[in-house]
Amino acid sequence: MAESTGEFELPHRLAELGPEPPAVRLAPQLAQFAAVARLEHVTQAAVVLGMPQPTLSRAVARLEAELGVDLLARQGRTVRLTRAGRLLRASVERALAELERGAEAARAEADPAAGRVAFGFLHTMGTDAVPALLRGFRAAHPQVRFQLVQDYVGAMLERLKDGELDLCLVSPLPEDDPALVARPLDEQRLYLVVPADHRLAGRRRIRLAEVAEEPFVGLERGYGLRAITDGFCAEAGFAPRIAFEGEEAETLRGLVAAGLGVALLPPALVARPGVVELEVTAPRTRRAIGLAWAAGRPPTPPVAAFRDFVLSRRGRLLQHD
Repeated sequence: MAESTGEFELPHRLAELGPEPPAVRLAPQLAQFAAVARLEHVTQAAVVLGMPQPTLSRAVARLEAELGVDLLARQGRTVRLTRAGRLLRASVERALAELERGAEAARAEADPAAGRVAFGFLHTMGTDAVPALLRGFRAAHPQVRFQLVQDYVGAMLERLKDGELDLCLVSPLPEDDPALVARPLDEQRLYLVVPADHRLAGRRRIRLAEVAEEPFVGLERGYGLRAITDGFCAEAGFAPRIAFEGEEAETLRGLVAAGLGVALLPPALVARPGVVELEVTAPRTRRAIGLAWAAGRPPTPPVAAFRDFVLSRRGRLLQHD
């Protein structure tokens, strides 16, 4: 009957780090022990590892002394694993396999031809600008992989600092933050979107102050467009009265169509029934869009290639009206 080892399984936990914990002290000898355990022959294991046989024997002896148990039963030129040796070998093999997978994943991440780019961007850029960027870049780098993240600006910049994201397409651009680098790419006009039956719907241009008393629909606080909207309204001399908040520009456009307020939004790609877009002449309602990345963190080759490609699109990221 096969012997069950289930009783010896331990719950997964992180190894303790420092100068004294067992995992740190034992790590250098574990691969050497694994080679001896697989071949059950010290001399053959030494050949595989490219090290002198006496050195390998001393290393295994130090491991046994550290653990306080015999791992090998010597039988002439060969060795056999003891019960303790079999238990340790199972854990060591799993650890070495996981380490190998981690090393391969790390190498694959930086592969110039097929590495990965973690790219964050505004929701409003996901419909046309980002797909166009990816299509243009993939024409020359067809195997580079992308992790695409849409979120509000504050969250993306934090993930950028934490290393979860490599690059972010943001608006407004972060200022006075030494942890980040940002480069402007383009400007996008923001229109005042009003219901089709609104008192100003027949106009082409307005001043933002003309809707100071109107209810606004806007993105939630934390979104870049919300901060920009608040800033333009303040420049026009009023604080917007936010009647409804949402997380996506097209949702806001629908709320405007339902007559629930007005909004400052980027131009719609496809005309939406029930709303009219008015050009704002004062203040100049344009938002800067740029690319941000963490300062002092060397990019992998695929990240550097994509960053350079996006920066080369400066002034052409958006189709100007």
